[in-house]
Amino acid sequence: MFATIGHTFSLMKMSWDVLMKDRELLLFPVFTVLGLIVVLGVFFGIASTTGSLERLDSETATTTGMDAALYVLAFFSAYFVVIFFNAALISAALERLRGGDPDVSSGLSHAFAHIHTLLGWSIIAATVGLILQLLRANQRNAIARIVIDMIGGIWEFLTFFVIPILVSENVGPFGAIKRSSGLVRKTWGRQITASFGFMIVYILAVIVGLLPAFLVGMLWGPAGVVVGVLTVGLALCTVQALEGIFKAALYEFAMGEKPAEFDLRTLQNAYRPAPEGAV
Repeated sequence: MFATIGHTFSLMKMSWDVLMKDRELLLFPVFTVLGLIVVLGVFFGIASTTGSLERLDSETATTTGMDAALYVLAFFSAYFVVIFFNAALISAALERLRGGDPDVSSGLSHAFAHIHTLLGWSIIAATVGLILQLLRANQRNAIARIVIDMIGGIWEFLTFFVIPILVSENVGPFGAIKRSSGLVRKTWGRQITASFGFMIVYILAVIVGLLPAFLVGMLWGPAGVVVGVLTVGLALCTVQALEGIFKAALYEFAMGEKPAEFDLRTLQNAYRPAPEGAV
């Protein structure tokens, strides 16, 4: 397990090398944040003018069907923004890994070319996410919540390659889900779970981003908050860009290709099928 995690961090370093050659890939996570701000701002404005916010805050007022539809539409729209710009990022990363020279325009153009399938996947992913959230929110039993979280983890595990497949292959969302689950099970089996060290990287990124904010905040509190927003935001955008490159490289390897800028031996050692009969 520890050897697998070590190989994963080696692959992260290779992802960093790719990012340094195409720093514009950092813009896609920024676009995601800006898109979410716009979407949430629009729905906040609509909810304010229609009284939905007041009914949501009130303990006595009953939310209407229109309120519920507004909240669900906002949820689905946010999912689509995240998925669309993630698809643009992965498209640009795949172009680099296949020997090309991507830019923001090429990544966005490729995502727009697949916008219909990305929209379909957004609806599916948002529906599953919403159902799991509702189930968890209405469940007081700790064990039941753990089971729901496990189901969510399995769903994310099996759909790991959906976006790379959607922007690379001529399949729809359901076909991409089937292809993704097949690639995951065939190529790595249970060992891939030990490879997802990005949660650790996200935590480290937040810590690193907070350090300058803490130092500035000791001199002047408001300035520390501003610096914190900027540095933590930049750190998280960087990790998200690395994760997109990482996922693109894994997809290429799963398809039997040797992604440029990545060491094939490291990929082979980090991601090999679990032994037959292993549980």
